[in-house]
Amino acid sequence: MKGHGLRSRVARKFKATTNSKHNLPVAENLLNREFAAERPNQKMVSDITYLWTAEGWLYIAGVMDLCGQRIIGLSMNSRMTKSLVVEALESAYQRAGRPSGVIIHSDRGSQYCSIEYCALSRS
Repeated sequence: MKGHGLRSRVARKFKATTNSKHNLPVAENLLNREFAAERPNQKMVSDITYLWTAEGWLYIAGVMDLCGQRIIGLSMNSRMTKSLVVEALESAYQRAGRPSGVIIHSDRGSQYCSIEYCALSRS
């Protein structure tokens, strides 16, 4: 190939995880890029990532407590649905002892704006 001036082209596997084009209500940005937390259960962030496996895409939702930057909630599924992020948040709340007054920050994707996720984040 080199002798003929040819190069291989490798397709990168990419999967969009954020759908911000929805009609669901979007929460105000309370964190405002201030990622330092003085105590546990004060500020948490959540996001979805994905991993290509031999069985297809695996979606992983995580919740991190910004005090100590520890993952305290985790959920995995072959589908990227609202239940993925709801289960991760439930996992985080159980591990953290169901605290109140926590600022939870995520992107504006449809999973995080779902009625179920918003209700759980307010409880």
